[in-house]
This record gives sequence, C-alpha cells and structure tokens, in this order.
Amino acid sequence: MAETTTLFICGATGDLTARLLLPALGQLLTLEPDREVRLVGVGRREMPDDDWRTIVRDAFGDDAGPTARSLADTTTYLAADITAADGLRTVFDATQGRAVLYFAVPPAVAQTSCQAMRDVEIPDGTILAPEKPFGTDEASAREFNELLTALVPENQVFRVDHFLGQSILLDLFGVRFANRVFEPVWSAEHVESVVIRYDETLGLEGRAGYYDKSGALRDMLQSHLLELLAVVAMDPPASLGERDLRDATAAALRATHVWDDDPLTSSRRARYTAGEIDGKRLPAYVDEDGVDPARNTETLAEATFEVRTARWQGVPFTLRSGKALEPAVREIALTFRPVRHLPEQFSGQTTPDVLRFRFGPDVMSLHIDVHNGTHPFELKPAELSADLGSGSVHAYAEVLSGILDGDATLAVRGDAAEQCWRIVAPIIDAWADEKVPLDDYPAGSDGPAGWPPLPAPD
Repeated sequence: MAETTTLFICGATGDLTARLLLPALGQLLTLEPDREVRLVGVGRREMPDDDWRTIVRDAFGDDAGPTARSLADTTTYLAADITAADGLRTVFDATQGRAVLYFAVPPAVAQTSCQAMRDVEIPDGTILAPEKPFGTDEASAREFNELLTALVPENQVFRVDHFLGQSILLDLFGVRFANRVFEPVWSAEHVESVVIRYDETLGLEGRAGYYDKSGALRDMLQSHLLELLAVVAMDPPASLGERDLRDATAAALRATHVWDDDPLTSSRRARYTAGEIDGKRLPAYVDEDGVDPARNTETLAEATFEVRTARWQGVPFTLRSGKALEPAVREIALTFRPVRHLPEQFSGQTTPDVLRFRFGPDVMSLHIDVHNGTHPFELKPAELSADLGSGSVHAYAEVLSGILDGDATLAVRGDAAEQCWRIVAPIIDAWADEKVPLDDYPAGSDGPAGWPPLPAPD
C-alpha cells in the first residue's frame, strides 16, 4: 500500500462512476486510510477541477473518512480523448507512481482505446481495467484478449465483473471449504440440482440504450451468473490465491455445456407486459422509451447447463435472471437428493433438503425435515438460518481493492471470458433463429405460466 497509485477513471462524468465507483472508493479509503491513491477523472469535455471535486465529495458522502475527504479535495480532472494516441499520452504523462486505467465507458470505447494504446509508450506496471461485456462472442473476446495482453501482462488486466466482489462469494467459500458437514457432500452423489437466480423488481429504469441491444441472457447469464456457477462447481483449489482460484474456476467453465447439448429444450426466454410492482404501474417492455420491439429482446432468461466433471456430471445447473419480477429472488440454491432409505414408520410430508445463499443482506439457510413434536415419527419442515450480514464493503469496493493492490483474484481471466461466450453460443444462435418461443409475463408476476418450477423461495 506504500506505493502511490494514480487511478484514472475514464468516463468520469458517467452514471457508473457517480453511482457505484466513487461511493465504493470513498468507502474503501475510509476503511483503509493508509492507501496512497491519486484520483484523476478523465472525460472528453472540459470541466474545472472544482466541479469534479464537488462530484467526488457528493459521491463519497458525509461518512467519508479523512483520507477520502483529502482525496476529494485534491483530485483533478483531465480532458482527454482516450480513443486517440495523443489523448492517451496526456493521461500517462499525468501518472505518479503506478497507473490504473479504469474504463467506466461503453465496451466499444474501451476496445478502441486499447487499440490506440498500441501507438503509445505504456508506463511499467500499468493496470487496465475494462468492464464487461468482454467482446460480443467467443471470437471477439479472444481478439480483445490478444490485444490486451499485447499491451500489458495478463496479471495486469482486471476484467471487472462486480459480482465477483459480492460478499456472498466469501461466505460461500467459508461454508464450503471450512466445514466438514458441507465439504464432503458438495458433489453429484448428494446434490440433485443447483439453481442460481437473480430476479429483480426493477424494470428498464431508462437503460434502453444498452439493455435493448443486450437482453437478460447477455447482460446477466453470460457473465455474472456463469462466474457464480464456476465458483460453485469448481474443484477445491490448493489455495484461494489468484493463480489457484482462477485455474479452478476456468476448469469448471471449460467443462460447462448446455444441458443435453439442446438449447431448444434447455433454455427459455420471455419479456414483461404491463403490470404493477409495489403500487407502481409499469408499461409493457415494448412500450418503454428507446425500445425497438422488432429486436425481440428478452427481459427474462433461463437456461440449464451441465458441468461435465466427475464431481458434477448429471446435475442440472439452472441460471435465471429477469426484470419486473415479484418477488425479488437473488440466491444460490443447492437441492439435495433424498436419503437412500426412509423407515416406513415415518409419516408426514417429506421435502428436499435445500441449502440457500441469499444476496444482500447475506443469509444462509438450510431447509430440512425434523420431528414435529406431536406424533413420535411424524415429520415437519424446518428452516435453519444464519445472518451473514450485508458485507463489510460494497462489491465495487472489493473490486477496487484488488485493482489497487495489483491482486487479480477477483478479476475475470481472459480464458474465462472466452469460455462464457462459448457456453451460451448455442442458445444465442437458437434464439436468433426464433427456434425458442418468446413468452410473456405481467410485470409484477413471478414469470410466465407453464415454465418448469424452481425451488420455491422462502
């Protein structure tokens, strides 16, 4: 932490910077005040330093510590075109210590910037941090990776997926690897199915410019949820260090395929119609400003995969994410197989054991059957739960911490980015050819009628 790092936020005036990056940076510096960080906002348009400092102060908030407040008072703004070599030279000339370029800009802008960087002398140790999506398919992801690693070594590329900074992942590591009761049963022998679900009550929220060209499959399943699948499905690594952990998750992704290699029966898509959520009337997706109905963009995607390893062969991993759904369900759920023999004297309804990890605030629960206290052998369901808290820092603060430390553990490695596109390619092709119907569901419902049931949320 003694080395000074100059953090350049490219796209300083954008929504991502104000809403997520700056609050996370302020929290990180409040919790870890010994960091030596210079902050430089970078954008195309001119802006006085004082205006930029006001943006930073507002984002840091009243609870910011002395180090964060000092940074807000001394940060500077730089007008530069990061897609041109001259603009990049201006950025690198402003570096003190090690340079970090955080690309809080559209992916196409980040890629154009990296192409322009080939004509620029890059300071030693520079870290490049692009946001997802990384390419638009496996070939373009590979091309982007080749460009990035021609500029800096792979361990200086931080492909940002903020889901890898979620505290629930640290909870999952602890539960799985530090507890004898769970570690031996983490396999197909005991687990019947896995569901990773991220249903939101939010609608489009003015993001048509991005979302209508992406949809739920590309926005959530292809990146965030497949990365979570890799964490659940990986074999135990020798350590939780950057090399061992990312080797383990990459191996899990290489083994992941669409269930039965059939995207027609193993994937589903839908989009919301008009409805009501929390007393707020929501228009149909196709009637939202900026939406092109002809694109057939889905707002709910669900797909089932198989991880073809000795540990998981035969276990369906279902990933689902959508908008304008109620209730909001954000969880990883492992459903266990029934016991091999249940004595016939037991009565009452038996239900599967389900281990859940729920996001924000983090809660772990275990659904089991127990004696109901009346009849000697009558069973009833019970729920054991542990409140894991809301996490010590924001997900983006975890990400920024790794970037500033030069620790790529929570970054997406290049081969993993390519594999995520390879995994979903059959589904993308089937949907583009209209081989999978586009269902609908009312906003405020839990999804289309007739879809296969998932473990009921608590």
